[in-house]
Amino acid sequence: MYMPKVAVLFGFGINCDHETAAVFEMVGGKATRVHLNSFISGDDKLSNYDILAVPGGFSFGDHLGSGRLMGNRMRFSLREELSNFIQNGKPIIGICNGFQVLVKTGLLPGPDGNEPDFIQRASLTLNDTGRYEDRWVTLEFNQHSNCIWTRGMTTIDCPVRHGEGKYVMPNKESLRQLSDNNQIAVRYIDPDNIDANRDEVLPFPKSPNGSMMNIAGISDQTGLVFGLMPHPEAIYAQWLHPDYTRGTIPNVESEIEWEGQGLQIFRNAVEYVISKN
Repeated sequence: MYMPKVAVLFGFGINCDHETAAVFEMVGGKATRVHLNSFISGDDKLSNYDILAVPGGFSFGDHLGSGRLMGNRMRFSLREELSNFIQNGKPIIGICNGFQVLVKTGLLPGPDGNEPDFIQRASLTLNDTGRYEDRWVTLEFNQHSNCIWTRGMTTIDCPVRHGEGKYVMPNKESLRQLSDNNQIAVRYIDPDNIDANRDEVLPFPKSPNGSMMNIAGISDQTGLVFGLMPHPEAIYAQWLHPDYTRGTIPNVESEIEWEGQGLQIFRNAVEYVISKN
């Protein structure tokens, strides 16, 4: 069986590259940690890979804003390569700082249509609490989204670790269009109040940052590019859940006894690539 080749970026303060590479390997991918400069210099080519992952961390120390400097490096130095990657039907994921990077490159939420224009339309700004939040949240996935990364997923518990995770857009029209397009792929929810209005911002800590419409992650219109603030790679195994020893963790529909809820996100992308080859 074909093993999709995954480029996992590292360098400049990214610090979740090893675990991100590991989860792709667990679900049948062949992951390679690639320094961003290798793509920029031409020592390696993005076209050599089937999937691109931009992991979490603190790229460039979050100077000038989280993800800003790495986003600029990618936007100006890899513009053509990134555009070709998406137009060739290849998936991209950004996790936490990687989400911030993709938003600031303009790949998320992206324009109408399939061709990226690298115009920034949103941002991720300081949490409403004004501090770094490291806690577990409950996420709900949009069943009407065409995001290839979230297919078949409903809800998961997942950790967040960020200081600038509040998703914002310049006006209500842009936000409503994002919702109408089903590009809001995943939201924070209150598991004790599942009938709550999904658009009304949840109180802290159900929403750890105060994101508009409780947005935890979005996709572009192709469904190939996906970014989220929580860390699904950090719940690849059931025993990583804080309630594991209590025996109260959510059920995981998997043939793998130890599998955690987050692993399905990475499997979806690997299976998508396999289906196209």
